[in-house]
Amino acid sequence: MNKISVLISVYSKEQPAYLQQSLDSIFAQTMPPDEVVLVEDGPLTEPLLAVIASFAQQHQELHIVKLPTNVGLGLALNEGLKHCHNHLVARMDSDDIMKPERLAKQAAYLEQHPETAIVGSWTEEFSGSINESCAIRKVPETHQQLVAFSKRRNPMNHPTVMFRKQAVEAAGNYRHCLLFEDYDLWVRMMSQGAHFHNLQESLLYFRVSNDFFKRRGGWAYIRQEIRFQQSLHQMGHIGYATMIQNIMMRTLLRMIPNKWRQKSYLFLLRK
Repeated sequence: MNKISVLISVYSKEQPAYLQQSLDSIFAQTMPPDEVVLVEDGPLTEPLLAVIASFAQQHQELHIVKLPTNVGLGLALNEGLKHCHNHLVARMDSDDIMKPERLAKQAAYLEQHPETAIVGSWTEEFSGSINESCAIRKVPETHQQLVAFSKRRNPMNHPTVMFRKQAVEAAGNYRHCLLFEDYDLWVRMMSQGAHFHNLQESLLYFRVSNDFFKRRGGWAYIRQEIRFQQSLHQMGHIGYATMIQNIMMRTLLRMIPNKWRQKSYLFLLRK
């Protein structure tokens, strides 16, 4: 079985309790990672640093990469990946919770399917307690289904993915693409011929809140979304008509009241 690195980025606005739960779930895996690379994306609060220091004392597998200023998720992950020493790398967010068998199931799939460059899964969304899940975000399974899906919506749940480091590097690694760092990478990987797959089960608890939906509304988000759709068109991933359709649909849904967007999100609008 291949060794696994877990890549996670933390910035100053994260909640210490959420980071604690996230790291607890990483180290409680049935197949624990050989390495956890944690990127401190700029200066952190004392409570966050205390959580990280506590885990560093208990787990020699935890390696910390300190960035002097906040550079954003894309560039933080770009730097963090350079410090991952294993062939397989699993992504994780600092406020989500892995289910115990996540790493084992994904590593086994990649070992059995050498043609696959990246594997993800569904997510179980929750607010507050994982015992109060509110939805499951399902994504297609096969590579052909995912390529087609990616022309309209993000085909992978970012914090669930495990990938071959070489495939990500071949596509140019993560880069700055505000709000769409992962989606941008998936499209570049697809253009390089990388094969995608999603396990048809939930392997991660994904935290959502009212702020989660508020951040996905308003003109600032719309401007970024228009730029990203234009980028997809420039890369040849979508045609002009699809770009216009995507922009129109998403602009409408970004402008509706937050409570309506929250309901629509479960069915229509996924990053």
